[in-house]
Amino acid sequence: MVLAVLLFIVAGLAEIGGGYLIWLWLRESRPLWYGLVGALILIAYGIIPTLQKFPSFGRVYAAYGGVFIVLAVLWGWLVDKKTPDLYDWIGAGICVIGVSVILWAPRH
Repeated sequence: MVLAVLLFIVAGLAEIGGGYLIWLWLRESRPLWYGLVGALILIAYGIIPTLQKFPSFGRVYAAYGGVFIVLAVLWGWLVDKKTPDLYDWIGAGICVIGVSVILWAPRH
């Protein structure tokens, strides 16, 4: 379970970080290498979820979506300096509950 959570976090940071570098390149006129590094990081993001041990692609990506939301709220707070409000935290909490149900609910 710890490995699964770590892989979700690494994938999320790769997706957000790579996208952020491309954002900076295209929207804030940063050098081309920002975009190129961002693209390489996004390629790594595409590979990281395949390291999960869960057998279902759909479940892995559905669960990852919830983790991504939490990480995006934290990124906005720490990097963009946009303090999350109560509804951001409630929504993120709901996502964590959803991820837990998707991945670890008993199935027969």
